[in-house]
Amino acid sequence: MLDGAAGTPAVAWRQGRSDRLWLALSRFRGAPLAGFWVLIVVVLGLPVVLFLAVAFSPRLFDQGPEWFTLSGFTQAFSGSLLQGVIDSLLIGVMSALAATATGFGVAWLVIRTDLPGRRVWTGVMFALLLAPSYLVALGWERLLEPSGVLDVAGIHLDGFRSLFYGPFGVIVVLSAKGIPFAFLAISGALRGLGEEFESAVRVHGGGPIAAARILVALLAPAMWSALAIVFAESVSDFGVAATLANDAHFPVATYTLYNAVQAFPIQFSIAAAVGWILMGFVVLALLAQNRALRTRSYRVLSGRSRPARRLRLSRAARVAGLAAMLFVATIGIGVPAFGAVSASLINGLGSLITSHGLTLSNYGRVLSSPTLRDPLVYSSELAAVTATITIVLAAVSARVLSRRGRGVSARVLDMSLLAAVALPGIVFAAGYIFTFNLPFFSEVGIQLYGTTILLVIGYVATALPATSRVLLGSVSQIQESLAEAGRVHGGGPIAAWRRTVLPVLSRSLVAAWVLVFAGTLLELPMSQLLYPPGSPTVSVAIEHALMNYDFAGGTAMEVVAVLGALAVVAIVWGLFRLLAPVGWRRLGSVP
Repeated sequence: MLDGAAGTPAVAWRQGRSDRLWLALSRFRGAPLAGFWVLIVVVLGLPVVLFLAVAFSPRLFDQGPEWFTLSGFTQAFSGSLLQGVIDSLLIGVMSALAATATGFGVAWLVIRTDLPGRRVWTGVMFALLLAPSYLVALGWERLLEPSGVLDVAGIHLDGFRSLFYGPFGVIVVLSAKGIPFAFLAISGALRGLGEEFESAVRVHGGGPIAAARILVALLAPAMWSALAIVFAESVSDFGVAATLANDAHFPVATYTLYNAVQAFPIQFSIAAAVGWILMGFVVLALLAQNRALRTRSYRVLSGRSRPARRLRLSRAARVAGLAAMLFVATIGIGVPAFGAVSASLINGLGSLITSHGLTLSNYGRVLSSPTLRDPLVYSSELAAVTATITIVLAAVSARVLSRRGRGVSARVLDMSLLAAVALPGIVFAAGYIFTFNLPFFSEVGIQLYGTTILLVIGYVATALPATSRVLLGSVSQIQESLAEAGRVHGGGPIAAWRRTVLPVLSRSLVAAWVLVFAGTLLELPMSQLLYPPGSPTVSVAIEHALMNYDFAGGTAMEVVAVLGALAVVAIVWGLFRLLAPVGWRRLGSVP
């Protein structure tokens, strides 16, 4: 077969079933992308927009008589709701300051000094990043609560317990959770900053303190980014709010929103007003960051920049540095892990029995009792499905964002994903409850509320924005000519993508899959509000066990869930190394 224009043989390929499907869809121009946009609107936009709109117009959604009102905001800024807003602002500021200062210290020790075990401490940061905040809080509670692990062991810390069950404990836990965010933001900037500025300070007679001040000033963009990120994470956190803060009778905004949605009758207008306040906090943090950096330039890298040499610490400084890093690891990971594991090994913890002993029977109950075992299996299945759907949508999103000459749709998608990253998970969950309870969906035959499908959609909504950003860097490196070359050499569209693009993205896709799986398995706010009746997820089952004073069973479930997540991560990476071609494994790997 000859091409009529050039007289050269036309390229032909053997069409598989997937290629025929692709070609059939391509006849309808824009149809695949239109379907993608429908999914984005349904998953990310519609539930949140409708939920937030009810704060101003309850009548529009049959939630009240007013077409326009600010009564939800009036109630949100009064009484216990106002106290929750003030408390959230307080813990957000204090946690951001503490986490940023600690994160800077950790980054400096790991990047700029010869402190032993630098890779270990970096691993600790990532472990703390992945640990759900409510599990960290529950680990502390199992140790300190009355008749808890320490009381059973004969160690009574009543004074410290009174201090921890309040603002101090909430700030400690949220600061520990914020340290990895600050570390990642600051360490990236610190790696690229040369030592010529510090050397100039020393040449002009400045000491270590003056050099440190210059270093902090030059890292201002990263420092402000860390402050904004940790503040946003702290004010929008639901895990600590539902556990330690609630048990300490310390109201915060995210839990007041949850109470408004769980109230009878449901107070959607008040919940939406609190949602606006939470988003306003995030916007204020970003505005403060922009204002602080607006009038100065921080372009310090040039062709003359040289990598900074690692500072050789004295023996005393090494001991002090190791002690500081061990303290951070103990507060963030060590104490909560010890609290959970020790509580799971104590017989009858939380019950009225007076004699306690070490036992493994609690793990036997988790593996044999349907009440404790079925939520683990159910959540694992949901996490696997969510991770698979998310990486597909995230890869498409990253492809749209990485195209040259991005149009209006790509810019709208970019803004939507950025906004969704900053949106508190509890606002997403409340939006799904409100939207899919509207009479309109029942009238058109869409019955999603109280189903597993809606829970999976909610999981995807919370995971998609961050996962798209994770994949954007890898997808942006792929040139259009790569897939075209695959088709020139005799492949259909799907086969060419599978042979040329998939190998390049394989490592990033696997990493994104395991991150989404681990994050979804123990997710709390979406699970708490959207789990189907009679089918609790593992996080909800843990909470139910603890509410029924089955502390040993609940903590055993925590430990099994965490170990299960680690096992799945290890198995997936092991299968990738075992089954993937050698070229796939080498692409993107670190020698």
